[in-house]
Order: sequence, then structure tokens, then C-alpha cells
Amino acid sequence: MKTLVHSLIFGRNATLSGAIAFGIVMLIALGCTCGKNFDLGNSSSSDSSTTSSNTSGDENDTGVPDDATAKALVKTTTASFANAVATEDFSQIYADTSDNFKKTFTEQQMKEQFKVFIDQKSRVTPILSKATTMEPQFTDKPSIREEQAEKILVLKGKYATKPLPVNFDYEYVKRFGQWKMLILKIFIQ
Repeated sequence: MKTLVHSLIFGRNATLSGAIAFGIVMLIALGCTCGKNFDLGNSSSSDSSTTSSNTSGDENDTGVPDDATAKALVKTTTASFANAVATEDFSQIYADTSDNFKKTFTEQQMKEQFKVFIDQKSRVTPILSKATTMEPQFTDKPSIREEQAEKILVLKGKYATKPLPVNFDYEYVKRFGQWKMLILKIFIQ
């Protein structure tokens, strides 16, 4: 079991790591559309957190934020995740998610999804801490996808940490001028 967890965290088994990451995303995505009242069209929700980026004037014609804003979103999310793992307290990162996310998952469920990171935090935390001091590199150009007439910002990339990179796949939905986290997918391999 210890070898399995180690290979998941440190990418020795890329297929299994990918499957778990895919599973987390599918849990979020399918949980969002399988009768759990995930209403992306509900823009009347009242998100009050202020840690997401205000994007007035920093978007192009497609609604994609400029590079600096996109990187700031990634850095903020990664730092919040690193802190959550280090302290085993997901309350702050959960507070910064969209209402859509909160309708689907509780804070405890979010913590349980990332239990493998917490279990290996002595190895994971230094890598995540290093990532928070670096500039993220986008592997795909930041883009907007639409779901139920809602624009969703997609940010995919990595931090070139050594010995293993930190890969991320984050999605955000805009609420009251701020990007709020909708999907958090992060893995080290």
C-alpha cells in the first residue's frame, strides 16, 4: 500500500496517477451534472470571497483574462492548496470556491479527495511550497469554454519544480466580476 501511495504521489505509475486525477475531475464534473443541483446558469448566487481576481479591463475579446491575471489566479489557487495540505485545513480554499462547487461538495468531501496529499505531506509540501515561489507555465493557452451558456475559464499547465513538476488543471466561473474556482485538479509527476 505504501508503495502504491508513493507511486501515485511521485509519478512512478503515470497511468494510475492519471486515472486518479481523471477520476477526481470526473467526480466533480459528473457530480455537477448528475442531479446534485449544479446550476451553472445561476449567476444570482452570492459569492463573497475576495481572494479571486477582479478582472475589469484585463480580458481580451473572448473573455480570457490577460496572462498576468491568469497566472495570478493559478498562483493563488496553488498557494491555497499548499496551505490546505500543510495545515490539513481546507476551510479557506473551500471558502474561495464557487457556489456551484459548494452545492456539489462539502469541505470534508474536498479534504477526503486530497487525502493522499495529506498522507504524504512531508514529501508533497516542500514541492508545493517551491511551486508557490515560481511562475506557472501554461501547457495549453488559457481559454474559455461554455457550459449551459456560462463561460468557464480553463487554465492548464505546470510548475517546473524539481525533482518532479506540479501539474495543474483549474477551471473558474465568473461571479460578480471575480473568478471563482469550479474545478481543482493538481498532481505531482
